Order: sequence, then structure tokens, then C-alpha cells
Amino acid sequence: MNEMRIVAISGCLGYGFEVESLARGAEMQPHMYGSDAGSTDAGPYYLGSGTSMIRREQVHRDLSLALRQARASQAPLVIGSAGLAGAKPNVQAVREVLCEIAHEEGLHFKLATIQAEIDKSVVLDSLAGGGIEPMAGVPTLTDADVRSSVRIVGQMGCEPFAQALAAGADVVLAGRACDTAIYAALPIARGFDPGLALHLAKIMECGAQCAVPQGTNDCLLGILRDDHFLVRPLSTRRVCTPESVAAHTMYEQGDPLMLHEPEGRVDMSSSLFESVDAQTVRVSGSRFIPTPQLQIKLEGARSAGFRAFTLAGIRDAHIISQLDGIEATVREAVRRNLASDIADEDFRIDFKVYGRDAVLGLREPHRTKPLHEVGVLIEAVATSQALASYVLSLTRSSLLHCPFPGRKTTAGNLAFPFSPSDMAAGEVFEFSVYHLMRVDDQRALFPIDMERI
Repeated sequence: MNEMRIVAISGCLGYGFEVESLARGAEMQPHMYGSDAGSTDAGPYYLGSGTSMIRREQVHRDLSLALRQARASQAPLVIGSAGLAGAKPNVQAVREVLCEIAHEEGLHFKLATIQAEIDKSVVLDSLAGGGIEPMAGVPTLTDADVRSSVRIVGQMGCEPFAQALAAGADVVLAGRACDTAIYAALPIARGFDPGLALHLAKIMECGAQCAVPQGTNDCLLGILRDDHFLVRPLSTRRVCTPESVAAHTMYEQGDPLMLHEPEGRVDMSSSLFESVDAQTVRVSGSRFIPTPQLQIKLEGARSAGFRAFTLAGIRDAHIISQLDGIEATVREAVRRNLASDIADEDFRIDFKVYGRDAVLGLREPHRTKPLHEVGVLIEAVATSQALASYVLSLTRSSLLHCPFPGRKTTAGNLAFPFSPSDMAAGEVFEFSVYHLMRVDDQRALFPIDMERI
């Protein structure tokens, strides 16, 4: 084989794509269809809760179209990081949709399901043996961090995908995975250059986001050859340019010239981006550097309590100019009004002022700039939903009627857009594990279940 053609159906399963784009991709007789289906961008909640931010109806729509086309093309369909977080309940939810579609469409295929949850005992053993190191800016992992985690997943590399495809899988449904592994596993297993395969995979994992206009919700064609690869959007309304493809190469990269994956690094310092036609870009020169020690990224989440929140607007210049002092007064009032048996560590209150510093916080360079209107998000997190709602109610009423120098009215300080104003948001999760673990064999970590659907 001197050429491999791959279609990325979208940047995230459930985000949608143009049906016409998928049809154009099928005309190219691709060797594989793929889609990333997850990320940590949405935070730790979905790993901790085992749920997905993407609605089941969205997944059903995308998966039904992709599965039908892949089976018609007799090409494998590969899904990674299923259900957003890629833990067992996330994977199971997508598997149920797959089976539902197969029943509706009368489709028959061999399914490989690859689990990504890692048993805590495996992590603890590795930690005891010095096999775990933190990601940049992350504290050293402790036994307590591991034991407090609701779930821990490992971000698998290429090998589990390659193993499933070699076993004859028509559909691969994987838990948490490196985005590149979804697309690079098959070509590397077929003997293509790993540096080019991983670089192509890096560009393809977000669908047509490397095109102009950008869009994760559309299809992209990748063509891998011996000494280069091509990328082209499958919508007639989009184009790839050397600048757009090179820019996406740097997307989410700490080093713009080096792509880090479990299997090794891709040196892109000599990569060349060239236009081939009005829509297509050719990339060459990417070089693979194998790693001396395989490492898998671990992601774990633990419960951090329960949340309640409210949102209100303020348009009084005197209040806006004194918000820091008012916030301190409110905090003191809440503490005085709470029962003495409620400890300080049982709850926390957070204020985000939109229009002033809600995004950058104290690093906001324009924090003291005069404003005519702000929105205040008040959040209370506590050990129970009842306590969180109680703390929020006290905070909201204290801020609503808080006195301040220069006050000329007894009216409330806040304008609420909703009634009721207070929202109970349920359980809150935080990342407890965000570390690298040394691994000798991925096959032992990521079990594969083969079945006929």
C-alpha cells in the first residue's frame, strides 16, 4: 500500500457535520473513518459523574450516518474517548447507541470495545515504585489523591487501536485515548512513517478546524503517502491553506515544533506546508523520535462537594467601585449567620464579576477601569446540597442588602434575571489525578472485548 485515505467525520462525535461532506469522503474510497469523541476541556465533572456533555440525540445522529457509510464502504470506523470522558459508563452509553442504530438499520459488524479505566491498585503500585510524575504545574501525586478518586482513566496510545483492528474489528469503540491514536494507529501498523502519520492525525482529530472557515463540525480528508500527506476539507465551502494547517499543527501545543505522544515525539522543525490546489495542502518533513520509556497520561476525578449558584446584575457605579469591600462584608455576614457547628472547611463562596475580572481574575489588566454595568455570579460549594443552598441563600440576601459608603437608597443592590434566583447544581468534581505513568505494555492496561453486533 502506497497511500492511505482517512476521513475524519467531525472534530467531536455529536457536534454534527454536513451530510454532503461525508458523501464526498465516501467517493474517495477511504480505508478508515474516524472521530474523536471526548476531551478534558469541559472539566472533571463528566469523568466523575460518568455522564456526557453531548446529548444522546446528537451522538445518535452522527453515529448513525457515520456507521451506515462506513459499513457501506467496508472500511473500519474508529471512535476514541467515547462519551466525552472515556470511562466505563461513558463507553457503555455510546455502545448502547451503537447497538440501537444497528437494530434500526439492520447492520451487522464486529465491534471492539477498548476500556480505559485504570484500577486504583495499578496506580498505587506504580506510585510506590516511583513510576508516576506530574504534568507541568500539577502537584506530586499522593496515595490519598488516588484513593479519593471516583474514577481514573488512562489516555491510550496507538497500540490498543492497532490490536483491535488487526483482530478484524469493523468498529472500534475506545475509552479515553490520545486524539492522534485514533487516526495514526492503522497507518503505522500498515508500515507508514510514524512521524507523518502522527502529524496527520494531529491535524485530523479536530475535523475541519484546520480549514477556512474553521469548523470542528465538518469532515476532513487525509491522504498519507510515503514521504508526505495531504489534507483537504470535504465541504466545497471550505479550503485548507498552508497557514491554516500550520496554525492547527500548533493547536494545544506547549512547544510549536514538537508533538509529544506516548510512543514518542514528532519533530516538526523541518515540516513544509505547501498548497497543492485551491483546497488541499501538502505536508512533508515531519520526523519521528521514539521514546525510551512509554508513558500514559492518567486522569482522575473526585467529588468536591455540591454546588448552588445565582446570577445577578449591578448597574450602580457606587456599588461597582466598592465590590471588593462589599464582598468582604458579605463573607463576614454569612459566617456570623451560619450555625457554629458548620466549620469553615465545610463550605466555600466564590464571586465572579463579569465585565470586570471573571475571566482573568486578579491578573485582569483593566480591573480598575470604570464600568457602568457588571454581572455577578455567586457560587457556594459545600459538603451537601442542602448546605450549599443554605450558604448561597445567606450570601445572596447579604449582598442584596449590603450597606456601602455613599448609599442613597434602601432598595436592593442586585437585579435578578430569573425567579427563583437560586439554582441547585448538584455534585461538583475536581481533578485528583493529572499525571504521567510509566508503562511497559499497553495491552495489559486497556482490555479489548470483541463481539458480533
